[in-house]
Amino acid sequence: MRDPAAPSRRRATHRAFACGVAALGIGIHALAAAGAVSSSERRSTELGFAVFQQHCVACHGNKAYARAPSPAALRAMSPERIYAALTTGVMKPVGDTLSDQDRRRVAESLAGQLLGSARSGDASEMPNRCRSNPPLRTLAGPAWNGWGNGPDNWRFQSAREAGLTAESIGRLELKWAFGYPGGTSAYGQPAVVAGRVFVGTDTGYIYSLDARSGCVYWSYRTRAGVRNAMTVGPIVAHGRRSYAVFFGDLKSNAYAIDARTGRRIWVTRVEDNFATRVTAAPALYHGRLYVPISGWEGFSARVLDYPCCTAVGSVSALDANTGRLLWKHYAIAERPRPTHKNSHGVQLWAPAGVPIWNTPTIDPRHHLIYVGTGDASTYPAPATSDAILALDMTTGRLIWSRQIYANDSFIVGCAGKGFTENCPKVIGPDWDIPMSPMLARLDGARTAILFGTKPGDILALDPDQRGRLIWRVNVARDLVPDQAARGNLGPLWGGALDGRYAYFGLNAGGVVAVRITDGGRVWYTPLNSTAGNRVTHSAAATAIPGVVLIGGSDGRLWALASADGHPLWSYDTARAFATVNAVPARGGSISAPGPTVAGGMLFVGSGYGVLTQSPGNVLLAFAVR
Repeated sequence: MRDPAAPSRRRATHRAFACGVAALGIGIHALAAAGAVSSSERRSTELGFAVFQQHCVACHGNKAYARAPSPAALRAMSPERIYAALTTGVMKPVGDTLSDQDRRRVAESLAGQLLGSARSGDASEMPNRCRSNPPLRTLAGPAWNGWGNGPDNWRFQSAREAGLTAESIGRLELKWAFGYPGGTSAYGQPAVVAGRVFVGTDTGYIYSLDARSGCVYWSYRTRAGVRNAMTVGPIVAHGRRSYAVFFGDLKSNAYAIDARTGRRIWVTRVEDNFATRVTAAPALYHGRLYVPISGWEGFSARVLDYPCCTAVGSVSALDANTGRLLWKHYAIAERPRPTHKNSHGVQLWAPAGVPIWNTPTIDPRHHLIYVGTGDASTYPAPATSDAILALDMTTGRLIWSRQIYANDSFIVGCAGKGFTENCPKVIGPDWDIPMSPMLARLDGARTAILFGTKPGDILALDPDQRGRLIWRVNVARDLVPDQAARGNLGPLWGGALDGRYAYFGLNAGGVVAVRITDGGRVWYTPLNSTAGNRVTHSAAATAIPGVVLIGGSDGRLWALASADGHPLWSYDTARAFATVNAVPARGGSISAPGPTVAGGMLFVGSGYGVLTQSPGNVLLAFAVR
């Protein structure tokens, strides 16, 4: 089946394509049979990335099968094209050996888009079109713009902008729900600007909605799914000043589209490596868009047919008006180079890894941006892994870095019988810094870079002293001592601070508040997490005066009193909803993005259908009754 000297080019190409795609289905079945894949994992396109690495690259990307489409070429195909090949086209003999669910997952994971989304997701197909689309002349008014609602990533909304208080929050009720056609992961955090809601979806559609009614102004279809928050800002294009929506997709493209019309202004491919993606929202500041790059190479790079590893995290600065690349800084200074071949004759590479999962934080006083990094995928791990990097805003030059965990080289599955030649020589604990650093004001002119890590460490670094440690505490270890040995109990996607306290949802379950001056714990609220049935609260927290908001893996959204953590309000989002656009929709886990608050309303996406989390496809809008 793998004879590169076969006399028929067509037959050789067919076989090469077949071996990769068929192996995808076999891999899914094998993983499920082994008990490694839950039912919710099988609904996730994220699984397809792992299976692709495990099986497809034996042919796709292998020089022995030069006519087999490369991984990059497959990623450029539509899901409909891949699915058609497996069901009625040249790949039907292979597709007939797979379940329809497996054929769909193969198509969707490779394409980075969901089947049917090209037609059903378009705003023109929806009954709730806005009757008019007035000019967008100003961005004034209550807003939650971008990931952290400001360059310092506090995830805080003032009383004036929020329009909600600790007294009124308990009277929130659902005002409208908007369904994402065909979606399985509502992992795009909504932005609220000029009375409009801008949100991205896993189907690859961006929507502009009226905040009060949920009517849809427009839709724009991207080249891949979008899981980051939208940022709206001024732009000068073709000699005309207007406002644009900025974001990135899961194929490492960055975009600017017109905020009023949804028309494309520019698209820039930020990184060429097929295993990279834009996970976190780009940061917009003074005409520059800072785009972070993460990746998925570590899912199953231990498989000996995979040329581990070449994907490296980075930050790029683009001209916001044109999309032109101004500079790029890789999280590892040295470029990946060939090292040796494994026993399958596959070339291995190093160094690699150190993805950036978070939105850059802007520090104008020091003329720096700060990002947190993840672990390495090769050994040895560089000093910039699991670290805070400080980059010059103008040049991208690394000014200083502060590593939090050393020797953290990690690839999924590299343990026990899963250890292969591709695995790092020494396996680390996988202790990334997933969340955006928050630039806190301690007292007077003193500032601190405040952030949390997966094992539960909360740290404050001094930006005036090149990241010198101010204080460090662990907020998870003593809360759930029976789980302490497992690690990954701390905050994941984002904290919030209000100038006095910092608030973090924990993967161990519950929410903790600490003083920003010394890290002392103020309170901890477990939120129904038990050892037997643990609810995780790894989603980003959001704060308004007197209130902390957090979602859980069970789909319940909570409002807690910021003074002592007692519950003020909660709402179960893990259910079906009637939607303003007549799309069947239901909620699920809230496990990554947090709620946004502006103009007396609260917005949250429900359904984080990634791996073990419960899927969903709904955006919910609440207002005081």
